[in-house]
Amino acid sequence: MQTNNHEIVDYDVVLDAKFGKEGTNERIEAEEKAFAFYTGKVIEDARKNAHLTQAELGKRIGSDRSYISRIENGLIEPKVSTFYRIINAMGMDIQLSMPI
Repeated sequence: MQTNNHEIVDYDVVLDAKFGKEGTNERIEAEEKAFAFYTGKVIEDARKNAHLTQAELGKRIGSDRSYISRIENGLIEPKVSTFYRIINAMGMDIQLSMPI
């Protein structure tokens, strides 16, 4: 495992080097993949907290286990309507708030 030897690092420079400058197609694509991965992990954690299997959640939304697996692994992003069905199927709701 590589470390940074406890040096202070400007992570914007690291991200620029690895994924391209902010606003470039490469960086946008990397950010979209990161958001898909994060969304999948949020759904996976919520599903596990609801004590549901992927198959059970899939059935509740009219899909199957493999679809839920692909979402949880960040391979696909559900449409907004599907995201709401998933959340509702786990007995959860979504709250939006305006920043102060």
